[in-house]
Amino acid sequence: MTLAVRGHHHLAIQVRDLAAAERFYVETLGLKVVKRWPREDGPGERSLWLSVGAGEEFLALELCDVERPPTPFRDPHGGLHLLALRIPASDRAAWEEKLAALGVEIVHRTRWTLYLRDPEGNRLGLSHFPHEA
Repeated sequence: MTLAVRGHHHLAIQVRDLAAAERFYVETLGLKVVKRWPREDGPGERSLWLSVGAGEEFLALELCDVERPPTPFRDPHGGLHLLALRIPASDRAAWEEKLAALGVEIVHRTRWTLYLRDPEGNRLGLSHFPHEA
C-alpha cells in the first residue's frame, strides 16, 4: 500500500475578532457557515467553518486570544494557523508509523487529526474528519 494525501481538507486562519471575520467571509465573499464550535472554557464560539466549494473542503476561522496561553489549537496572534490535508481514516495508523520511521514528530493528536510541523515550523494536519479511525 502506498500512503498518499487525498487532497486539501481545510485551511485554518486565526482571527482576533471572530464576528467581524464571519461578516467579511459570509457577506463579502458569500461563503456559508457549515459548523460552529463553542469555546471549551466559557460562553461564545472558538471557531466556525465555512464552505469553500462543492466538496468537503472548508475554511476554519479560529479565535485567537492573546490573554490565554497557546495550545495546539491556538497561537496568540492572527494569521495562517494550519494547513490540513485529507487522509482516509483507515490510513491513520500507517501514517503514524511512517512519520515515526522518518523521525517526524506528531506534536498533537485528536480523534480526527494528526498534527505535525514542516521543516520551517509551519503547522500541518493529516485529517479524516468526520470519519472515525
